[in-house]
Amino acid sequence: MISTWSEWRRYPRAERGENIEAPISPGIFEVRYAATGALFSFDAVENVASALAQLPVSSKSWFGRRGPAVMPDLEYRTCATSSKADAKAAVERMIGRRETYMSGAA
Repeated sequence: MISTWSEWRRYPRAERGENIEAPISPGIFEVRYAATGALFSFDAVENVASALAQLPVSSKSWFGRRGPAVMPDLEYRTCATSSKADAKAAVERMIGRRETYMSGAA
């Protein structure tokens, strides 16, 4: 069983003390660049909140002498499901619809 998508939310920044608002259950998440709407990350996972918290969007630089890396301005939305299998099936349907749309638009 799949529920509906949440509203788009700004991806939290740890330095501002912001938190992720997401289900602690199986589901789907989508993260995009706020300025362009381009996809940053998308997946079906066992725990949506945990997966979003582990995305590689760190503001630390790889090199100690440089200042902090610029963190992209991101937005995210979530969709809870009753199981990871339901989430994967929903993702496969979404990808299939997208491929059908893109092949017809070409």
